[in-house]
Amino acid sequence: MFWRILWRLLYASRSRLALAVLAVASGAAVCATLINLDLDATDKLTREFRVLGANVVISGAQNGDDAATLDAGAAQQIENLRLPEVVSVAPYLYLSAEAHAGANSTAVIVAGTWFDEAARMNSWWKVDANWVSGRDNRSDCMIGEQAASRLGLIPGQNVTIRYARKEAMLRVAGIITAGSSEDSQIFIALPLAQELAGLSQRTSVIQITANGSARQIEDVIGRLSAALPGLQVRPLHQLAQAEGRLLEHIRGLLFGTVLLILVLTSLGVLAAMAGLALERRRDVGLMKALGGSVRRIMRFFLAEATAIALAGGICGFVVGIGLSEWIGERVFAVSITPRLIVLPATLALMVLVSLAGALPLRLLGRVRPADILRGE
Repeated sequence: MFWRILWRLLYASRSRLALAVLAVASGAAVCATLINLDLDATDKLTREFRVLGANVVISGAQNGDDAATLDAGAAQQIENLRLPEVVSVAPYLYLSAEAHAGANSTAVIVAGTWFDEAARMNSWWKVDANWVSGRDNRSDCMIGEQAASRLGLIPGQNVTIRYARKEAMLRVAGIITAGSSEDSQIFIALPLAQELAGLSQRTSVIQITANGSARQIEDVIGRLSAALPGLQVRPLHQLAQAEGRLLEHIRGLLFGTVLLILVLTSLGVLAAMAGLALERRRDVGLMKALGGSVRRIMRFFLAEATAIALAGGICGFVVGIGLSEWIGERVFAVSITPRLIVLPATLALMVLVSLAGALPLRLLGRVRPADILRGE
């Protein structure tokens, strides 16, 4: 009987309820869009920040004007910590050397590093040919496009690096275009750089790429400082703070917009339900005259509001997922992955909004059957 009466109520007021469903669906679409963007686009944005390279640098203690080298084992120690925010760890040993290729020669900065971590940290670099595979590859190197131009090198050719009466002949595996100082450097395996410099298990700096807001990165720095006493762990403030501020501002904007949409949706439902309450005065008076309790009568209307919320929430979710994918492609230039968790979150919000908007129906509890039966 309950469901039959509920269906009759819904069918009898279908035109006015359609407006309420439209209001809920509009709010649900915007909420689903923004929630899905917050869950997925901020991750995508964080990945976009990752292409900017390291945002935390570890160096040795300062001795006069020169920074001391540090134990390369610190990089392995950082990896062993398995901090969830740390994306990549790349130690670097820099040497001022000479490079020779045929009749050409030039002074060049040689950077010894872990090729796998450098590739992950600097995924935005344009590479002609291939990255060197393996951390201990002593036969291949990567060269910046400016250094390659001065030496007249192309991928597959050989270059000789000389430093402190030692030299190494390497094959150019790929040419890097980074748009910065790396374009004039040559990258070799860290063990080979240590051998040329006579600095076994030493490195100049360790660069780290870490995910998260400015506060999370500061927390990572604190944990690294505790794990590596005696070393300087500092953020690249400009990058880390810019990233953290932007993520916080985007989340704040999305959260504020969702709240505003919920308020507007609630007002839309409120207007529809207020008109519905006026239409239902006679129905409620008749139900009361037949012995129906106020609590039982209100169940019909709360179930009606819930049905509106579910219908509008599902329709809005479908539209919102499509909108989030469209916005992701236009704004972030990435595809947004639909998150199923957005559906229950959207439905829950719409149910709350609809129940809040159904408050005028409480006035129906004050309807007196005698007034209705007298035609007042």
